[in-house]
Amino acid sequence: MSGLPATMRAARFDAASKKLSVETVPVPAPGRGEVVVKVAACGICHSDLTQLDGHFTPKLPVITPGHETAGTVAAVGEGVSFWSPGDRVVVAAGRPCGTCRECRHGGGIDSCEKLEIMAFDYDGAWAEYLVTPAMTLVGVPEHVPLEQAAVLADAVSTPYGAVGTAGLRPAEAVGIWGLGGLGTHLVQLARICGASPIVALDPLPAARERALGLGADFALDPLDEATPDKLAEITAGHGLDVAFDCVGRGASVTQADRALGHRGRLVLVGMSPDQLDLGAELNFVRRRHSVVGHLGYRMKHLSDLVELVARGRLDVSGSVSAILPLEEAAEGVRRLREHDGDPIRILLRP
Repeated sequence: MSGLPATMRAARFDAASKKLSVETVPVPAPGRGEVVVKVAACGICHSDLTQLDGHFTPKLPVITPGHETAGTVAAVGEGVSFWSPGDRVVVAAGRPCGTCRECRHGGGIDSCEKLEIMAFDYDGAWAEYLVTPAMTLVGVPEHVPLEQAAVLADAVSTPYGAVGTAGLRPAEAVGIWGLGGLGTHLVQLARICGASPIVALDPLPAARERALGLGADFALDPLDEATPDKLAEITAGHGLDVAFDCVGRGASVTQADRALGHRGRLVLVGMSPDQLDLGAELNFVRRRHSVVGHLGYRMKHLSDLVELVARGRLDVSGSVSAILPLEEAAEGVRRLREHDGDPIRILLRP
């Protein structure tokens, strides 16, 4: 732990009182197979809001939020030979449980049956330093800003994984409900995959306009009564091949499912406590619809995205809406909750 300070500043959330405050806490020490990362930036995500609002309860009574982060290696633990202090890295937002069947058989982070989620199961990265297993890191080239790399760790990698879950193919018609961090990047990724047409749906006019600029062919208001007819017209009556719901609310899921055509696939990406009503089972049998939930990503997905950004194939520079100091974490949360400035990602810089 040589070279690390004794204490650091970190945002701490008390699940009982629902209070978020920035405090001075000890700097974590790396255990065997772990590294300590000096945080350069960490995003504020809608899933952070669900925890702060009490919809999801963290495993720890007091926890540090934040799971979209990049920085530099500050210290390495015993047994870590492939990372060194000063290495630029992006950190995956989860770690293997170490006890499930897959972990016991050596499956690792991509096969774990009970993957632990950063900032929900263990302390996250709204802090100056973070301790994480060495296997959760992906190197970041010097010319890629660490602020952009941080966004990759969920806002881009989760939709990238969802594209794989959907089995999206070129020339398939795609609808994307919700144009926050996940949906906005799904528009870009669907474009890279050759989807056609791409229909983006969000009640906010600014979000729809942004989606058109990033590659959507059409942008619709899901609250407009004419939207179902417009979707049918856009797809020449065939319906969508794939619908991604990044909202997670019952109404958006129902609308997305009804927009699907024969053998359509509905991928649930957003999260909420809403109950879902998908209608009569007979419709799924006759139209051969499939519905699948999607969460997270694999390490290769994160590595792929670093490659795409590094090569200029994917531009996420516009995804960084604002960078605030750690002490203004509550202000960042307010901006995201109230859609102040229509942010894609607000980052905290310790």
